[in-house]
Amino acid sequence: MKTLDISNRIISKEVPPFIIAEMSGNHNKSLDRAIRIVEEAANAGVDAIKLQTYTPDTMTLNLDKGDFFINEQNSLWKGQSLYQLYNEAHTPWEWHEAIFKRCDELGLTVFSSPFDHSAVDFLEKLNVPAYKIASFENTDIPLIRKVAALGKPLIISSGMASVADLDETVRTVQDNGNDQLILLKCTSTYPASPEQTNLMTIPHMRDLFGCEVGLSDHTQGIGVAIASVAFGATVIEKHFTLSRSDGGVDSAFSLEPREMKQLVQESKRAWEALGHISYGASETEKDSMKFRRSIYTSENIKTGELLSPDNVRIIRPGYGLEPKHYDFLIGKRVNRDIPKGTPLNWDFFG
Repeated sequence: MKTLDISNRIISKEVPPFIIAEMSGNHNKSLDRAIRIVEEAANAGVDAIKLQTYTPDTMTLNLDKGDFFINEQNSLWKGQSLYQLYNEAHTPWEWHEAIFKRCDELGLTVFSSPFDHSAVDFLEKLNVPAYKIASFENTDIPLIRKVAALGKPLIISSGMASVADLDETVRTVQDNGNDQLILLKCTSTYPASPEQTNLMTIPHMRDLFGCEVGLSDHTQGIGVAIASVAFGATVIEKHFTLSRSDGGVDSAFSLEPREMKQLVQESKRAWEALGHISYGASETEKDSMKFRRSIYTSENIKTGELLSPDNVRIIRPGYGLEPKHYDFLIGKRVNRDIPKGTPLNWDFFG
């Protein structure tokens, strides 16, 4: 599998997961708040900030009825038209340069999800180091073809995509000369439930498509994201906000700064814990071997005396013969005086 890197940060199972803080619409239409989100993300230790680059007009039509009105009872955005939602949530294109500059000052990688060809052209002028294709666009083959041809790392969320959909998407990327692909397992509900996350898909997707795989996580909290590391996730993307109580289009399933810091720390611990297949005492466990049980004399024993349950016991520490020898030793005659509290060894017999 090709070694990938984004802004000199390697994406691989050999290093901790690449953590992306998704700003989305949590700036609540304030550039100052957007900058504060960047700063808090940097404090939390994330690797990257991701934006979304669109306008309401590049996303949909300005209609508030029929297919263009959100009526689903369980939707966070029920009662709005698509145009109203995207008008509220979009990050103004004139903000991008300031956000990118602050990310650069803080050592954060910054890139975006384009939603149409004009967004790609705009982002290229900002020299983005990578691109993200959102779940709802993972079957937009013309858009994927355009981005893939740029030759930059390409992250694609898999929400709602069938194996056939993903196969077509992956082949489109490869056919356009791009082998820098990362797929993200994603459940496109907002918020998503752990029961519908299906993390076991991650290693299957990795084997099926021969690329790095991570998680775009819309569940609440960090438990699901941490668990994904055990299944080989090399990228974790979570929506990020200053405070859920401030509201915002994505706030209900976004992490706050303290939680994002925990995600960074705990995902690294989870990665460190993977290690390799190992049995027996590790180097760090060798000192703990003394806390195993072994066979000791529990009374003073004279030369020629027989061992019995009255004068030997299986106790801690572990410096004597192993407990598995206990039944064999009972009834054996010792060849010397043995004080109480002596670990038994084979020299005491014969």
